[in-house]
Amino acid sequence: MKVIDFNDSDTLLNQFVAEIRDVNVQHDQLRFRRNIERIGEVMAYEMSKVLNYKLREVQTPLGIAPVRVPDCKLVLATILRAGLPFHQGFLNYFDKAENAFVSAYRKYIDEDHFDVNIEYIASPDITGKTLVLVDPMLATGSSMELSYRAMLTKGEPAEIHLASVIATRQAVEYVSKHFPAEKTTLWCAAIDPALNEHCYIVPGLGDAGDLAFGEK
Repeated sequence: MKVIDFNDSDTLLNQFVAEIRDVNVQHDQLRFRRNIERIGEVMAYEMSKVLNYKLREVQTPLGIAPVRVPDCKLVLATILRAGLPFHQGFLNYFDKAENAFVSAYRKYIDEDHFDVNIEYIASPDITGKTLVLVDPMLATGSSMELSYRAMLTKGEPAEIHLASVIATRQAVEYVSKHFPAEKTTLWCAAIDPALNEHCYIVPGLGDAGDLAFGEK
């Protein structure tokens, strides 16, 4: 599995990541959501460079212009609810993509133990298409994997792109073992070193869903 870590390069993306992490900035829900969205836009642009393209002739007022345009059927899938601003960022650029939504959440057994439950999926057929599965926080990787397994009830994609704002090294290792390596790429704005005892990313940024939409 190929892993792209944007934190390896000095780009404007790092400014957006810095603001969503900063406790002095992240209390502004509007700015938090917009920064997550902007990270999705940057990632979509970078991801577009590795998609398949075809030559198309476009009629202009003065003649014919040859243009290379994407030649793949995209399905953009999101894990609710924290993934919604991230999804919108991708959709701003991949505006012709089909869309899918999966409900995955932590159901706590006790204070320190939980299972990941899938309760809802809405998706078109993904057979032979390019699946882009986005979730801003990739802590353990189990939600991403279970969401992918749920998506497989809608067909087998030709290629898979996973996108996360902040992942852990543990999660990167987990998804590399549970996704088909030959056709999967993982895109991350940053990869953090650890999880705490409650399986939250450290240093991370807190609960992305709560920061975007308020406490549940």
